Amino acid sequence: MVPDVSRGSRTIGLIHYLYRTSDIEAHVDPHLVAAYDPHLPDPGRDAHATFSDLAADLDLWVDALGDNAPKKHVWHCPVRTAPGDRILSDEEWAIVARRVLNATGIVPDGDDQACRWIAVRHAPDHIHIVATLVRADRTRPRHHKDGTRAQAECRKIEKEFGLRRLKEGDGTAAKRPTSAERHKAERLGQEAASRELLHEHVRRALAGAADEAEFFDRLAAEGVRIKKRTAPSGDALGYKVAMVGDRNDTQEPIWFAGSTLAPDLSLPRIRKRFTIPTDTAAQATALEPSGASAPARARYVAVQAADSALASMTSADDNTAAAQLIGIGEVLDALAQTSPRSSRTELQAAARHFERASRSHIRAKNEEMYALRRAVGQIVHSGTALGRGPDGAATALILDVVILAVVAAARWHAARGHAQQAEAAQLTARHLRTAYQATAAGPLATLRAHGEHLPAPNRRRHTATVHAALPHLADRLQAEPGWDGLTAVLDQAEHAGHNTAALLAKAAAQRELDSADSASDVLVWRLHHLGYVTAPPRRPKPNPAPTPVAAAIPQQEAARPRRR
Repeated sequence: MVPDVSRGSRTIGLIHYLYRTSDIEAHVDPHLVAAYDPHLPDPGRDAHATFSDLAADLDLWVDALGDNAPKKHVWHCPVRTAPGDRILSDEEWAIVARRVLNATGIVPDGDDQACRWIAVRHAPDHIHIVATLVRADRTRPRHHKDGTRAQAECRKIEKEFGLRRLKEGDGTAAKRPTSAERHKAERLGQEAASRELLHEHVRRALAGAADEAEFFDRLAAEGVRIKKRTAPSGDALGYKVAMVGDRNDTQEPIWFAGSTLAPDLSLPRIRKRFTIPTDTAAQATALEPSGASAPARARYVAVQAADSALASMTSADDNTAAAQLIGIGEVLDALAQTSPRSSRTELQAAARHFERASRSHIRAKNEEMYALRRAVGQIVHSGTALGRGPDGAATALILDVVILAVVAAARWHAARGHAQQAEAAQLTARHLRTAYQATAAGPLATLRAHGEHLPAPNRRRHTATVHAALPHLADRLQAEPGWDGLTAVLDQAEHAGHNTAALLAKAAAQRELDSADSASDVLVWRLHHLGYVTAPPRRPKPNPAPTPVAAAIPQQEAARPRRR
């Protein structure tokens, strides 16, 4: 059950919206389910009642104050049940309305001087509670932290009414669009409310931006309106954004400040991400193969940065871990922008979910995310990756690491009681696994095909190596479909000069393999992570240039962060 508190200045305008059915298909049979006066005429059921009369009745004590009345005197709180919940009766919704009003301090139980209010139902799954914020004694109600109190009361109601139990909030989530904003989006033909679309535009522009100028340039390229608030010196103090075509009644653009889109999107908070530690230098990555495409090279850089972030999340202090979560969120935003269509939808969904998991009240050490932000910048500037060959392999490799980081994030949040963030991370991992499976299928098939065509002496030699290095796993590995891929990687490692037995033993020792669906696929992944191995040549072309290939990781292996 989700309450959404907001304030406005026009009672009559809100009433017109609540009772309107002509252009909003979702509004059906608008009517009062409860009110401060049980005999109040209902425009939805009484032919003689009018909207203006109802508004005048609610505004009676507000109007009595004249010029001293509060400008935003309309308190509005839609309360919606979760998808899949049973349909509540009017009587049950009346109970919900009274309990929310009491919990928020708008209408305390037994207070005959409390504010005037109504609760309107125009859809099966929600009501709108409306109150005017002047009491009968002409004082204001004490409704401090009303949104938080409404949330807490709804958690109690869910339990008592047998509804879906939602997670406790902590005040760090981005503000949800109001019902009016959602319906306006439908009328404009937008896929989401302007607030949500702008939130995504700003987040995408920020991902990997090197400085403030690049951030605003990329934001302009997203196609949104930008208005900066500047000091006399010309320096920007803040910014607002608006969707093209989204205007108010006077045909002015509807602006949203960055801080109203999300707590961490204000200009001062964004500037902190651009701080570069003086002792940090760009480092080459051992995983980056020569001759790879720019998107592939950028993803190999990101693999090392994400791997370090994963280690930090399980061993460093909370402030460092909080910074790495923000950095992982930017990696997801960058991948969602630059990955092939086959995985883009799932990656976009993953990025949206993880945005919630990247924010908490723990203060982030922004300098700790520099390596990730540098890698994100390379991903964004390298362009869109192909869904095959080196690009597909590199994308699968970075997704593999990010899955582990996201699962680690879910555990990190759960251990600290961050219920909403932990759930968001779990949902992220679900989408990432789907994207990974679609991306890794091609490279794995290529690798296995190469293993099948190895000369018999090579296959026998690698089989003997596995039996010597992993005698307790050898029979299982040989029986798995991924065995041919493992022999192919061992063959490549041998040609690259590795001690394959030592490399294999080291890979197997990283953590247990019993819970993996395919231990051979897991070992392929670990071997790639221990040192870059070139891919097999493509058939039937003679002697083509080697290309990188990524290994797979089964769902059970992705379900837990590995030990370092």
